[in-house]
Amino acid sequence: MSVYVGNLSYEVTEDNLQAVFAEYGTVKQIKLPTDRETGQLRGFAFVEMNTEDEETAAIDALNGCEWMGRDLKVNKARPREEKSSFDSKRGNNSFRNRY
Repeated sequence: MSVYVGNLSYEVTEDNLQAVFAEYGTVKQIKLPTDRETGQLRGFAFVEMNTEDEETAAIDALNGCEWMGRDLKVNKARPREEKSSFDSKRGNNSFRNRY
């Protein structure tokens, strides 16, 4: 179970998020993605909570709320989409079939 938290301040820390989400239940894990090149936070996070009821409570309470100078976007995280390879975009083995 995971919650997407968007439009975060670049000053946010895991401890900040832990404190806010703990008001709605048990926080199992927090992921704060960073840019590979700069190391800067990317402005969003994923918060994993213990139960769906806790997730729902956090989403209902925090979505649209102003926090650290930003209006939060909080919703259920969607499954990550697989990125397709070059070959799969052009058809299986399309390069090899032409030559």
